[in-house]
Amino acid sequence: MPTANASNAKLIIAAANGFIGQELVTYFRDYEIVALVRNIKPHFDSHGKKIRYVQWDGKTLGTWAQEFEGAKAVINLAGRSVNCRYNEKNKAAIFASRLDSTKIIGEAINQCKNPPWVWINAGSATIYRHSTGKQMTEANGEFDNDFSVQVCKAWEKTFEETTIPRTRQVFLRISIVLGKSGGVFATLRKLTKLGLGGKHGTGEQFVSWIHIEDLCRSIEFLINRDDLYGVFNCAAPTPVRNVVFMQTLRKKLKIPFGLPQPRWILAIGTWIMRTEKELVLKSRNVIPERLTQSGFEFKFETIHEAMKELCS
Repeated sequence: MPTANASNAKLIIAAANGFIGQELVTYFRDYEIVALVRNIKPHFDSHGKKIRYVQWDGKTLGTWAQEFEGAKAVINLAGRSVNCRYNEKNKAAIFASRLDSTKIIGEAINQCKNPPWVWINAGSATIYRHSTGKQMTEANGEFDNDFSVQVCKAWEKTFEETTIPRTRQVFLRISIVLGKSGGVFATLRKLTKLGLGGKHGTGEQFVSWIHIEDLCRSIEFLINRDDLYGVFNCAAPTPVRNVVFMQTLRKKLKIPFGLPQPRWILAIGTWIMRTEKELVLKSRNVIPERLTQSGFEFKFETIHEAMKELCS
């Protein structure tokens, strides 16, 4: 849970209305939270504490930047969802939402007299190439140059080129995040209960994943470790093949059968749902080497532990 002196610390969470953002708001409930959102929807969390919502557009400076003064950390989650068809309009929006928000946060930090201690920027583990064998760590990871990888490279480059000498910078390569309240797990659970929880494609592709609680815990860990900076893989240490992932989900839900989804069915289904089959067919074999070497301990190390909690 958050540290004892949390009540004296202010956290800025950009794009706080999304699945991960709302989970972070709840997790860091003992902190003073300033939530940057495009549409203000004030509410009280489950513990009755008022969260202060401040409007921003993710690309231009405004009065919201004043909130950065004296903050302990800025956590940027901004980025248009990739759960869409990769047409030119959507591609442009995916790029712009990530690069613009990263640039403008850097500008906001630079104008502070008392800047935040640390800036944590969310990125994606899909930066690594498709791999059914080689495990990808921060040190030895390999990249391709498809659209998703191009986005990730540009995103990280924008972050790295931002000069903020008084603020520590951490970039997260986040894998698939599993949580009850949203994200991909809610969809997979629903499909599995409908009998559609079979393997995707050959099922041999790896799924790198992280339980939402461990993602929140790892972010807190990185906030409080002044000696840690740079790129970190945010994924559980035990990626599993898709066939095992789906078998485990069926078992925990007590669903005896799941209809397999070959590539041609996925192509049709993702077209109907206006998304891309790459999101389930790309093999992400990612290892959180820097986190574990730095002493972070996962609460949910295996997919069995994670699914047991998520399906309870």
